[in-house]
Amino acid sequence: MIAWPDIDHVLLDMDGTLLDLHFDNHFWLEYVPQSYARARGLSLEAAKAVLYPKFRAVEGTMAWYCLDHWSRELDLDIAGLKREIRHLIAVHEHVVEFLDAVRRTDKRVVLVTNAHSRSLALKMECTRLAEHFDSLVCAHDLGFPKEDPRFWPELVKREPFAPERALFVDDSLPVLRSAANFGIRHLLAIRRPDSRGPLREVDEFPSVENFAGLGPTPDPACPRS
Repeated sequence: MIAWPDIDHVLLDMDGTLLDLHFDNHFWLEYVPQSYARARGLSLEAAKAVLYPKFRAVEGTMAWYCLDHWSRELDLDIAGLKREIRHLIAVHEHVVEFLDAVRRTDKRVVLVTNAHSRSLALKMECTRLAEHFDSLVCAHDLGFPKEDPRFWPELVKREPFAPERALFVDDSLPVLRSAANFGIRHLLAIRRPDSRGPLREVDEFPSVENFAGLGPTPDPACPRS
């Protein structure tokens, strides 16, 4: 499925791709409403009725991914709440084996995430995945989310790569469309971002349920330095 000889850069999303999206789904759809309900003296149903429209209104924008925005908007310590349930942060199966296989080659491996820097730090602390990457890129540092076409030129300035020789893996179809429009040639969608959710049908892009068997076979002529 992956034409490894044609790839120099491997760009990987974090939440839903490398990490189980169950943490984020539970956090935003259940834990934040529970915390908001307690703080406001509301029922859980009433809290969800207030919060869900707020979430939908900024979905896909930088504000949606910004912990500072939600802390101000909801008057809650969002970063602190994430830490309270950090035990739910989990790496998808076969991810480490995939990363190890790529790292044994001469390809550059870059994490490219919309997550806020404090979310990124917490998840790297809990998973120890940072050591598998040459670089970690947070969209907040570039000023645009991956859904925005302006993100990709900024990424190339930060992490120079040839789009036609890059592989990008993500669970978000809007993000994959944005990457395709920029010219990234090798695209792969994750069909089960949440381990407790359904297996999605994805017709628009090549897709896999997980990373099992996807890693490259190292070229002995190009050892990893």
